[in-house]
Amino acid sequence: MFNSDMISLVGVAFWESIYMTVISSLFAYVIGLPLGLILVATDKDGIAPAPLFNQILGIIINILRSIPFLILLVAMMPFTQAIVGTVIGAKATVVVLVVAAAPFIARLVESSLKEVDRGVVEAAQSMGASPFEIMTKVLLPEAKPSLLVGSAIAMTTILGYSAMAGFCGGGGLGAVAINYGYYRSQRDVMLVMVVLLVVIVQVLQEVGMRISRGSDKRL
Repeated sequence: MFNSDMISLVGVAFWESIYMTVISSLFAYVIGLPLGLILVATDKDGIAPAPLFNQILGIIINILRSIPFLILLVAMMPFTQAIVGTVIGAKATVVVLVVAAAPFIARLVESSLKEVDRGVVEAAQSMGASPFEIMTKVLLPEAKPSLLVGSAIAMTTILGYSAMAGFCGGGGLGAVAINYGYYRSQRDVMLVMVVLLVVIVQVLQEVGMRISRGSDKRL
């Protein structure tokens, strides 16, 4: 049943989920965006071809993407403990979320950048632009709408991961759903958690799409 204590708990869990999603997304993009750029630049048809390096980096990224999130969460507990001093709660979950999301984001960025018209890149090369200038002044601006859509997808995926972390004491709405909705069979609590997660996903998707459409018009 929803008394004042439960409402307070859900409120805290809601903001924990937002915190985990936003902070994890920021740090995951700090890692994943450069990785995506490197994957595109070092491709055999890229602006700085390095096929062997590209293949090795791609394998590492694919291996990390292949590990199920819950298994990664458990496997990383010693590392998480060393980094933040605990293996439970929102702060600990952020560490694992960043590791899980960064490879996914790298592939999203790579896919977006490869949508850029090859002719635009060749024109920049003919004018003597360096690989760094092409990446920062051509590829990223041209791929901006697609990158924004990808960021919305990434954030909703990270939100889903954060909910799964509730099984291992990760905090947020997922933890409330597991501890009260599942273990204590409080179906009303489970229903409310599902509704809140759906609402957050829809808001993230809609905001991402609106920003992307606005960016596309300006381009």
